[in-house]
Amino acid sequence: MTVGTVYGVGLGPGDPDLLSVRADRLVRGARHIAFFRKAGRPGQARTLANDLLPDDATEHPMEYPVTTEIPLSDPAYNEVLSAFYTECTKRLRALTDAGEDVVVLCEGDPFFYGSFMHLYTRLKDDVPTHVVPAITGMSGAWTATGAPITWGDDILTVLMGTLDEDTLTRNMGNADALVVMKIGRNIDKVRRALRNADRYDDAWLIEYATMPNQTVQKLAEAEGKVTPYFSIIVVHGQGRRP
Repeated sequence: MTVGTVYGVGLGPGDPDLLSVRADRLVRGARHIAFFRKAGRPGQARTLANDLLPDDATEHPMEYPVTTEIPLSDPAYNEVLSAFYTECTKRLRALTDAGEDVVVLCEGDPFFYGSFMHLYTRLKDDVPTHVVPAITGMSGAWTATGAPITWGDDILTVLMGTLDEDTLTRNMGNADALVVMKIGRNIDKVRRALRNADRYDDAWLIEYATMPNQTVQKLAEAEGKVTPYFSIIVVHGQGRRP
């Protein structure tokens, strides 16, 4: 019996026009579609692909058991998620063992801080698994500001808002160009770290980059604002120019 293939398909930053030709072809031709989502939510990846999915595609939502309910520092967080990813892997393997291909929808690029990575490492040695790269969300965000993110020899630093404040401050201070992701409820901590690193006045906040409801503003102009999940902060480099 022919074994099916799992495709981790990057959907890019949000605008469907920014999908690769290969991603578009795979999603439109899929018989089985899998995607991550929070319980009770449609899932951002599923929403992004809504107009591309075949009417007869079978959907396989994978619902996170936790998101922010358990602190990242709690060992239980990794234990619960590890069991979840293992179970998701079993579901996909059952389909591929039956000869079915599965397209896993991935926000942004699958290999850039994406959940699909945890399936990939569990599948790649036993199941044909292919990754379709995509434009990252941060690329969409800095492009939305209308200015290059790096010049000359600038070093680009990417930080997660979930890091502790001292780590954020230290790395922000050492960066030429800066991207901060996973902001959400960490926004106040991120603001303090940017101030302590003397980068606050140069920071931009981009929400829903490349999507119809995109907003772009200086972070200082959004003081006190609660940021949505799809928010990214960028600080542009000012390096060597000819």
